[in-house]
Amino acid sequence: MRWRGRRGSANIIDRRGRGGRRGGGMRVAGAGGLGGFGLIAVLLIGWFFGIDVTPFLGGGGGTVVTSEPAGPARPLSEAERAEGEFVSVVLADTEEVWADLFARQVDGAYDPAQLVLYSEVTSSPCGGASGATGPFYCPADERIYLDTAFFTTLEERMGAQDDFAAAYVVAHEVAHHVQGELGTLAEANALRRHVSEAESNAISVRLELQADCYSGIWARAANERFGTLERGDVEEAIDAARRIGDDYLQRRAGRVPAPHTFTHGTSEQRARWFRQGWETGDLRACDTFGAASL
Repeated sequence: MRWRGRRGSANIIDRRGRGGRRGGGMRVAGAGGLGGFGLIAVLLIGWFFGIDVTPFLGGGGGTVVTSEPAGPARPLSEAERAEGEFVSVVLADTEEVWADLFARQVDGAYDPAQLVLYSEVTSSPCGGASGATGPFYCPADERIYLDTAFFTTLEERMGAQDDFAAAYVVAHEVAHHVQGELGTLAEANALRRHVSEAESNAISVRLELQADCYSGIWARAANERFGTLERGDVEEAIDAARRIGDDYLQRRAGRVPAPHTFTHGTSEQRARWFRQGWETGDLRACDTFGAASL
């Protein structure tokens, strides 16, 4: 993925360096990572139960990064600085892409989300955030929460290689903000409060697959607008989508996949809906709620 030397977003809130130190980094900055398979197991469970689910239960340029005071600061490592720059560039890309898509396909203005970078733990109106819950979007404050050390886990422990897989993670969370802007998220969450757990999970799956489809739309538009993609990048994103399918994660955790517990969709579904967005570039093609089958 081509991203270096491009402008960053002004909507980054950097809370890193205020709390425990986190080593490692994704490949753009160097190797490293989280220690202990116990933590990785917790992270995988967090992917299955926690990513984007907790929010549903709750109400040439350089990078522009703002900070919120939260205790004594520590210097950021080289890896952390590179991760922050990468996320900021990707977020800036999503802002331009979705502003254009809203103007052309929605006939409205796009109000971008803020993204909070943190190390290990932080707080949000949707509850606590940690490496175990993974990245998520909180509709209560319209912010995305991301511990960039997750990228190391995505690459080293879950097999998702290269930086475009990490960009897909950011784009997916931004897609939940797009759902919020379009009113889909509020409507779905209101409905989930009045149905059974299995039905609520099924609604969650449709939200997640739509976010994957929107991520595909972003990838297509970003490539057309910025020349972002390199050979194999789309396949990287699709592979990452497969590796965070509910069935894949349940098998990896030593369980027999139980479809009624799925909250994000199968590996095949996640990959197919991402490709749907990539191939069409059309928001209407991402209507998972109107689809007869997923």
